[in-house]
Amino acid sequence: EVQLVVSGGGLVQPGGSLRLSCAASGFTCSNYAMSWVRQAPGKGLEWVSGIKGGGGSTNSADSVKGRFTSSRDNAKNTLYLQMNNLKPEDTAVYYCAKSLTDWKYGFLEVWGQGTLVTVSS
Repeated sequence: EVQLVVSGGGLVQPGGSLRLSCAASGFTCSNYAMSWVRQAPGKGLEWVSGIKGGGGSTNSADSVKGRFTSSRDNAKNTLYLQMNNLKPEDTAVYYCAKSLTDWKYGFLEVWGQGTLVTVSS
């Protein structure tokens, strides 16, 4: 069964840090481009950050650049999103997703269930 299980969300104060995990099963995530996507209250889906298959180069959206970083642990077949200097506008449900290829973030064919991150005092 191809599956992505997301964990690590919760309540954090502005300026704080949080690390999300996405445990993959049924496929080897290092062979595919993997993405983090979020949906804030009342807004649409926003691509946040991702890591390519193979060499594992990373990219992040301008809104989180310098604060969020994607990574993976190949031995654990797990994807991570390290979130630093969190802001209230980062409040959203965060999803991880698998792309069809190793080289492009588009065509996200498998999605995790999502985890809620709330940034508030």
